[in-house]
Amino acid sequence: MASNDNKPYLTPSEAAKLLMVSPITVRAWAQKGLLSSETTPGGHRRFLRENVEQFAKQTKTAPQRNDLRILVVDDDKQVTGYLVELLTGPDEPFIVSSAADGFEAGSKVYSFEPDVILLDLMMPKLDGFAVCRQIKADPDISDIRIIAMTGYPSPENEQRIIEAGAEICLSKPLNTKLLLELLKAGLS
Repeated sequence: MASNDNKPYLTPSEAAKLLMVSPITVRAWAQKGLLSSETTPGGHRRFLRENVEQFAKQTKTAPQRNDLRILVVDDDKQVTGYLVELLTGPDEPFIVSSAADGFEAGSKVYSFEPDVILLDLMMPKLDGFAVCRQIKADPDISDIRIIAMTGYPSPENEQRIIEAGAEICLSKPLNTKLLLELLKAGLS
């Protein structure tokens, strides 16, 4: 059996590890045509190892991101404002953007390239459950961490959002200490 070091094709996560960036960055480079990729019959992106190694040499050192990119998605402007202020404090290593609803979140996922989404469950039109399912169904963005938030905590809501792909569902008002611990666990 061949070792991982000799595989001719790499997944986005494997290419990202080799380039020392996030898988989302690798996918963005591929979408922009900077890093060539192929798509499997199942719709998954794969990178030829030699192309990734050549790209690494051409760029000398791949840009490294030490800051965690967080997208706050909530239709409550007060909650969004509070979270943006909390997460952009002088001691916090986060880059933060926000979206007021599920539709705006859909476009921001590709333009902002978040590592984590703080996702409200109850929003008009496209709720957090639908947003989470759509993100987790897209192989290009499915590795984004989703931390759900709700002012309507219930075992049913928690189970539904976990089944949709969120890692946890936090009750509002948020336990900010727990939230910061969860976010900082994502920093390497």
